[in-house]
Amino acid sequence: MRPARALIDLQALRHNYRIAREITGAKTLAVIKADAYGHGAVRCAQALEPEADGFAVACIEEALELRAAGIHAPVLLLEGFFEADELALIVEHDFWCVVHSLWQLEAIENSTLSTPLTVWLKLDSGMHRVGLHPKDYQVAYQRLLASGKVAKVVLMSHFARADELHCQASTDQVAVFEAARRGLTAEVSLRNSPAVLGWPQVHSDWVRPGILLYGATPFEEANDMASRLHPVMTLESKVICVRELPAGEPIGYGAKFITPKPMRVGVVAMGYADGYPRQAPTGTPVLVAGQRSQLIGRVSMDMLCIDLTDVPQAGLGSTVELWGKNILASDVAAAADTIPYQIFCNLKRVPMLYSEG
Repeated sequence: MRPARALIDLQALRHNYRIAREITGAKTLAVIKADAYGHGAVRCAQALEPEADGFAVACIEEALELRAAGIHAPVLLLEGFFEADELALIVEHDFWCVVHSLWQLEAIENSTLSTPLTVWLKLDSGMHRVGLHPKDYQVAYQRLLASGKVAKVVLMSHFARADELHCQASTDQVAVFEAARRGLTAEVSLRNSPAVLGWPQVHSDWVRPGILLYGATPFEEANDMASRLHPVMTLESKVICVRELPAGEPIGYGAKFITPKPMRVGVVAMGYADGYPRQAPTGTPVLVAGQRSQLIGRVSMDMLCIDLTDVPQAGLGSTVELWGKNILASDVAAAADTIPYQIFCNLKRVPMLYSEG
């Protein structure tokens, strides 16, 4: 059996959730959209449900998967609904729903619902992706309450640059949000992962941790709070071939690496078809037989090569950590000029094995 696999530490997941709650003292929605950022939404939800205040997903398909698996906690649809006829399912399964556009508001007003909704009313405070314009926000809030179709409204927005700790943009977004909600009596939700870890001054009754749940930092710089997180996923495989090569020999497609001296090279069963980033360059860190080493040459579809020259204890069958508790996913992502969010979400084909740490 091919040795590539992803080990998911559910105790680490719970630890990270508790960090978010401890830091903020707020009610905490665990964001498990995109199959829990590649970690398996159902298993992650099952591990967190006994203590989570609820979950957040992108769309109704993801939410229905959780209900089918027996998850009864609140589930927020971060993109709301895409068609008005989804409202019946939202009521049937007791989902919470983001409203970010006037057409969604009108659909609710025109609907016939057996039970009133819990709505999270989203303001565009400066990201300019989705969200109501500030001039429409107060009226939208009043219309929702007046419709008789809504039991509760939570006021929310989303930061565009909270991962930049010295950037003025987040402070500006808070100011826009506070002006737009002035006089409204409702709970608020502003803080995503970087805001949970790096913006303690921002008031938020509800927080929405995503990437931090999985133990990866959202920041490019060191952060004391992020350093307390535990990596949840360990991506590993094994050395399936060892080559002894003299100086001057090319390795892999395109001969992007030429041995500068005699080298021992390990071939690992892991490639971009598994989700490992193809653009990861020579020098990207790996851990082999318990010792730090590096990727060499171009990543192939099913294999990659690593340097075993200074790891004499490594050989055929040695375990290789591609990222995890020793090789941080954020370091691999930085080397590949991407972000940990993407390398987690790109994971495929690799079987997931769940444990309690």
